[in-house]
Amino acid sequence: MEMRGIRPPLLDFGYICVVIRAFRYLLLAAVFTVTLPAFAYNDHRGHNLDSLERVVARWTPDKVDRASLDELIQLNRAYRNLMLGWHVLNGEKTAFYAHKALQISEKQQWMEASYDANRYLGQYFYGNEVYDSAKVYYLKSLACVDAMAAGATSPTNPDGYSQKSIDDAYSSLYGSLGNLYNMMDSIPQAMVWYEKAGAIFEKNGWNESNSVLWYNIGETWVDEGDLQKASEAYQKALGYAEASGDSLMIVEAWKGLGRMYAERGKTRKALPYLRKAEAYYAAHPKEAPNFRTENLEYLSRALHAQKKEMMAMGAALLALALLAGGLFLASRRRRGRPLAADAEASNEGTVGAEGNLPSPELTAKEKEILRLLAGGFTASQIAEALCLSNETIRWYRKKLLVKFDVANTPELISIAKDQKII
Repeated sequence: MEMRGIRPPLLDFGYICVVIRAFRYLLLAAVFTVTLPAFAYNDHRGHNLDSLERVVARWTPDKVDRASLDELIQLNRAYRNLMLGWHVLNGEKTAFYAHKALQISEKQQWMEASYDANRYLGQYFYGNEVYDSAKVYYLKSLACVDAMAAGATSPTNPDGYSQKSIDDAYSSLYGSLGNLYNMMDSIPQAMVWYEKAGAIFEKNGWNESNSVLWYNIGETWVDEGDLQKASEAYQKALGYAEASGDSLMIVEAWKGLGRMYAERGKTRKALPYLRKAEAYYAAHPKEAPNFRTENLEYLSRALHAQKKEMMAMGAALLALALLAGGLFLASRRRRGRPLAADAEASNEGTVGAEGNLPSPELTAKEKEILRLLAGGFTASQIAEALCLSNETIRWYRKKLLVKFDVANTPELISIAKDQKII
């Protein structure tokens, strides 16, 4: 489920069944050695693929043409066994033995065997990013499953195939085709195939598979930038995980939700999910080390984003406090109430009965000029009346503004009247 680099493929939804099928092939190998004496092989329980290769190498094309039906069945199984065995170790050998198996199964019209070999060839080309070829083999494999669903039989399945085995084959291919279109950036088509797989999982109550499916759909939508659809997918993944009772799948859904909320900038919602996931991974260090590494990366990003948010919030609060302080000072000035006088009145109890501040001490000349200013006389008129220069009158006016701690003449006159000086 690792999601790194280019958009990752989903897990193969038939993976569990592939593992089960591997054990089945191992058991068939024992029958293989009894019913087909030409195969002198008895060491397959030790997964010795080289030994099995030496056995099948004895079958030249001429011998295959002369083989009986039972021999063809066993040889086809051997090729498919090698195809499965080399699947993780050597892709080229997987493709080689898949082709060998197809040479028998297609000629004999064995649909299940052809489905299997075609699907592995599709996976081989998919892994090598040859997507057009992968599509061809996946669709050929799908046609085989259609034939199985329509009632096709084979010597090993004379009664046909169970609905469960057909559903398993369909869901595996639907998932593979969804992965293919996902990697080809055909997201709408990918979702069509994913939803087909999900419908089969839902019908059979395969909650674990549906949880994996919707988790990876969520990852796809995050990579596509559609966080709303990602949120819906992760919530579905969590629901199916809880229904299955699988704790690891529940934790994976938490990780997905945490990643999604972090991508949306909602670190407060992201961190609880990521921390719960980390607590689980820490308590089960051997269960999913790669998943924990991924979760720790998301958690680190979310914590870093939270730190930046807190710093930004602190800076905003500081700016708001400074602005509020500036507005307070400006309002005090507009009301003409000197802060120093206000503080002195508070500390020394000098506020009068009516709450007025004490009047500043004025000289007789200042009082006279103040009364003339209140009477509406200009500086020139006052200078002429008092036989003083204009500069002297302006100087007295500035002194009065300072003593009353106001910015202009109207405020000066207003305060003086309030304090009953004029």
